[in-house]
This record gives sequence, C-alpha cells and structure tokens, in this order.
Amino acid sequence: MEDIKYWIWLSRVEGLNPKILNDLIEKYGSPKVLWKKTKEELICEGIKEVHANEITNNAYRQNLDKYLKYMNDNNIEIITIKDSSYPDRLKVIYDPPIVLYIKGNKNILNNKSMAIVGCRLCSKYGENIAQKLAYNLSLNNINVISGLAKGIDSFAHKGCMKSFGKTIAVVGCGLDRVYPTENKDLFNQIIEKDGAIISEYIIGTKPLARNFPRRNRIISGLSDGVIVVEAREKSGTLITVDFALEQGKNIYAIPGNIYSKNAYGTNNLIKQGAKMVTEIKDILEDL
Repeated sequence: MEDIKYWIWLSRVEGLNPKILNDLIEKYGSPKVLWKKTKEELICEGIKEVHANEITNNAYRQNLDKYLKYMNDNNIEIITIKDSSYPDRLKVIYDPPIVLYIKGNKNILNNKSMAIVGCRLCSKYGENIAQKLAYNLSLNNINVISGLAKGIDSFAHKGCMKSFGKTIAVVGCGLDRVYPTENKDLFNQIIEKDGAIISEYIIGTKPLARNFPRRNRIISGLSDGVIVVEAREKSGTLITVDFALEQGKNIYAIPGNIYSKNAYGTNNLIKQGAKMVTEIKDILEDL
C-alpha cells in the first residue's frame, strides 16, 4: 500500500478533530506507523480509548483503492502536512488540516493572498464592492480566497477572474460535489482559469452544516488578511473573523448604511478596531 493511502485513510476517520490528528502525526511521525498499531498498543501508549476505537475501526480502512482511483480519474490531488507544497501560512495555525484535497493549481497556495468574505444574501452594493476589491487585488498580484458560497463569496471569485487573477475556493464538502449546486459553472471556471478548489474533506463528504466553521479557519489561515464586505449581526462570516483574530491576521471591513441589516456586522467590526476600507490602497499599504 502506497503511503498516500494511509493519509487518505486517516483523513476519513470522523471521530478525530484536526488538533488530535496533528498530535497523532507528531507522536507517530506518519499515518503508516499509526495504521499498524493495535487498539491495545495505542491505549498503552497514552491514546484515549475512544480515539483508539476510531483509529482501529475497520470501516475507515475499506475501499481505499476506490478513493485513490476516483481521485486519479478526476484530477484530485492530495497535499499532506508533510509535503513541501503544503501552505506555510496554514501550517502554523493551531489546528491545520493534515491533508488538503485540491483540484487546480496547487502552486498558488503560498502566494500573497487576501480573503474576501460576507453574507450570502448580499445587496447590490456588496456585490459591486466584492467584485471591485477582488479585481483590484488581483491586478496587484494578490490572490483572492473565499468559500464558493452564494453572495459575497461568489462575487469575490468572479471579480478576481475578471482581471485574470488567481482565486482559491475553500469548500466544506468533498471535491466530488459542488455546493451550492448553482455554482457548478463558477467551480469549473476557477479551475479553468488556473485557480484552485481545496477541501480537507475526503470525496463523498456531504456539505453538512458542521463542516463550514472548520472550513472558515482554512480561509483565514491561508490569507494575509480578511476583508469583510457585508455581514449581519449573527453572520457566519464573523466565525471567519474570530479565526483570523486567533491567527493574528489583519481584519478589514467595508462600512455600510447604518439602517442596513447587512452592514451591522461590518460597522460593528470597525467600532471594535477593524480597519475601515474605502479604497484599495487601505489594504495595499499594509501588504
């Protein structure tokens, strides 16, 4: 069995969060060593029984050749945390994914990048701002990262590609599906225009609600800073901001109409110390 299959196996184990997976890699050096351990050995070596049960669960060890064949047939690569192409910025966050599944150009993951995020039900104002910011960032050789969601995310990806820039979409499901389905054309355009779609989730993983907060830490982790275009009071976008703050990233916010629900989150971020952005130089001067 090739070493890559062991990484695929370990990424399938659902009962282990990224921090635990990283601790296991640190302890044992590689998934291959972990694969060979019995439940009793793991427990004797200090692994909790509940985690030992997950690691030795035979269900996760089935059909690995089918996963690998599908990936080969559909141009899905895997980058492990031990690979030289693994993004440097992501490697230093608290709980980096042990693997990244990727379609497209993996060579752009270490380039200077900014995340643009915001609400799904965005206004025309938010749509225009997201596209214009992404367009101008890419003109300055800065990649644009977002989450392929409806609204601000989609317009950020589109704005970047309009200036022939490279955009990265981080998704919360396996790369064998597109979520939301209405973004299938956008998904394909990103790859065709030398961008990348990445996920820490193995193919077959559904876009479950619990996957997206974890996805957001990768969006912020890959970026040099996070720009919030529109966000409501309890927007999921603010989860990305929380991760970015933990990771020591700069936060930028677009001011909005004080009577707009979509501006509540961004205006509040500015009050809390996020840098207000009214033109592209507000971002470029920090980079």
